[in-house]
Amino acid sequence: MSEGHGEPNMLRKESVANANVPSDSPVTDPGQVRGGTTDGNAGKFEGQRVKSGALKKAARYRSRSLSASSADSYSSTSYTGSSSDEDEGVQPHEKAIAAGQANPPYCVRNVEQHAFGRREIEIAEQEMPGIMALRARAKDDKPLKDAKIVGCTHINAQTAVLIETLAALGATVRWAACNIYSTQNEVAAALAHAGFAIFAWRGESEEAFWWCIDQCCTPSNTWQPNMILDDGGDATHLMLKKHAAAFKQIKGIVEESVTGVHRLYQLSKAGKLCVPAMNVNDSVTKTKFDNLYSCRESIIDALKRSTDIMFGGKQAVVCGYGEVGKGCCQALKALGTVVYVTEIDPICALQAAMDGFRVVKLNEVIRQVDIVITATGNKGVVTREHMERMKNGCVVCNMGHSNTEIDVHALRTPDLLWERVRSQVDHIIWPNDKRIVLLAEGRLANLCCSSLPSFVVSVTAATQALALIELYNAPQHRYKADVYLLPKKMDEYVASLHLPTFDAHLTELTDEQAKYLGLNKVGPFKPNYYRY
Repeated sequence: MSEGHGEPNMLRKESVANANVPSDSPVTDPGQVRGGTTDGNAGKFEGQRVKSGALKKAARYRSRSLSASSADSYSSTSYTGSSSDEDEGVQPHEKAIAAGQANPPYCVRNVEQHAFGRREIEIAEQEMPGIMALRARAKDDKPLKDAKIVGCTHINAQTAVLIETLAALGATVRWAACNIYSTQNEVAAALAHAGFAIFAWRGESEEAFWWCIDQCCTPSNTWQPNMILDDGGDATHLMLKKHAAAFKQIKGIVEESVTGVHRLYQLSKAGKLCVPAMNVNDSVTKTKFDNLYSCRESIIDALKRSTDIMFGGKQAVVCGYGEVGKGCCQALKALGTVVYVTEIDPICALQAAMDGFRVVKLNEVIRQVDIVITATGNKGVVTREHMERMKNGCVVCNMGHSNTEIDVHALRTPDLLWERVRSQVDHIIWPNDKRIVLLAEGRLANLCCSSLPSFVVSVTAATQALALIELYNAPQHRYKADVYLLPKKMDEYVASLHLPTFDAHLTELTDEQAKYLGLNKVGPFKPNYYRY
């Protein structure tokens, strides 16, 4: 969003909101691009939300002026500041379309930032030993030769390492962002400058979001996609709905998020999934490492950068005690926060209780907590009613994939004032001057307000690359049109790629020990039903 200027004690005034409210919520039917119509929504994908005229006129918004230093400090995914186009709300694809580029080779905010983005990628490479080792081991064999991969994930320095690894293994890629606020503009510029078809920038409008994905999915004489790497299922669903014939030519889909996996299982149950898909989210290396360890570190970083909050003695409620919730709770508890947990699953609730957390209903603690974190993957977890009852200054953020967990739309009403105080930080002010602090408009706080630990992302990236290699090279009838988990042997291989960093040395089974356990000496060492 563009930043305005004004005195902190300025009178509240009406302002016209943007025509589109950006959303990265799950879209069950992206539909067709409307064309040849005269209505005001022409050119948008079906399924996107459009603000009503009354709400657009009534919405109130103001922003405090940001110094250059504060913008640099708190906009962690864009370190070089805003361009004039970004300040004016100009979307890069609009300039490309105006210049007559119906199918540009890439579309980023400012390709001139490529040198800085390249340094960011090089820094990430030093902390991503697993994916770099995989690149070195497999680059001569080119296991992804002739693979044409549509990518729709967060675009940051760690993703760039994955993209360049896939290219080194023989693939051609076209990539868009799965979140409108998580793109590192400098990294996107570096990838575009290196010749990759990248369509993403920080602060995309919803129309631009779908335009970027469509640029990657649309087949042409020179581009016939045969693999999809997705985070949230948007590329999969758009291609299924808009390019159904091309979708049937896909050899495999790799999905890494709870939301996207849920949508794949829905498609499979409805008989609409006509290609095999790999559920990477529930692989051990994704669930136990990215979801747990990454969130354990990045939630604190995101809250610190965006709010300067002190955690000792504060009260927080974490909604959901899956792997993400566990990581958040561990981090908060370690800093002296009193932590409550809400859960629907009795097993997860029992785990939380035995880990020393009070399991409560949200209504029981909503008036007293200082921090509310959602980590469920569900919708409507924190409602307007909850937010009405929160104490002044309560910080509200989301760590689940989708922005549906916090009912942000219910806050866009004439009686509430939105005040942008930092990049990705809004104060929502009630008529009685009570305010809550909302991070990233309910989107992923750790990706929008901070950065992820590169080492943990290396684990996920290696898992994704192996899943793509497995599906691409599998014999024709090995995988049917269904959703599969990554083979256990691959999980173990990904883990082994990262052990040398810690100078860790595995014990080897003797022949007698292997026979006693009924195992192969080189694994896999656990059955598929084993819970790590």
